[in-house]
Amino acid sequence: QVQLVESGGGSVQTGGSLRLSCAASKYSVSSGCMGWFRQIPGKGRAGVAFTGRDGSTNYADSVKDRFTISKDNAKNVLYLQMNSLKPEDTATYCCAARRTLYGGTCDWNWSFWGQGTQVTVSS
Repeated sequence: QVQLVESGGGSVQTGGSLRLSCAASKYSVSSGCMGWFRQIPGKGRAGVAFTGRDGSTNYADSVKDRFTISKDNAKNVLYLQMNSLKPEDTATYCCAARRTLYGGTCDWNWSFWGQGTQVTVSS
C-alpha cells in the first residue's frame, strides 16, 4: 500500500524557514503527480504547491516567491522549502499524490495522503 510520511515541521518565528519532506513508499515521486496541501485552523484544506508530469510547478498566490516545491527522484522524496514564514502559514501540512494514468497524465483525483506535519509560526 502507498505510504506518504511527512517530516520537518516545527515552530518558528515570523521570517523563519522550514523544509518539509515527504517520503514515499510504494509510489514513485518521479511521477510528478504530487503536491502539498495545508489545513489551517478554522479555514479548511487548501492547495499550496504542486508538481506535474512535465516537471512544471504551481503555487497558491499566498505562497508564491516564498515556498518552493521540489523532489529528489533518487531518494523518492518530495520537499517543500518554506521561507519568510508568516503567522498565517500556521497549519498542518500534508503531502498528497495522484495515480499516473496509462495515457501519461495524472489522475483526476488525489488518491494518497500523508498524515501531516504541524507548522507553527509565531509573531
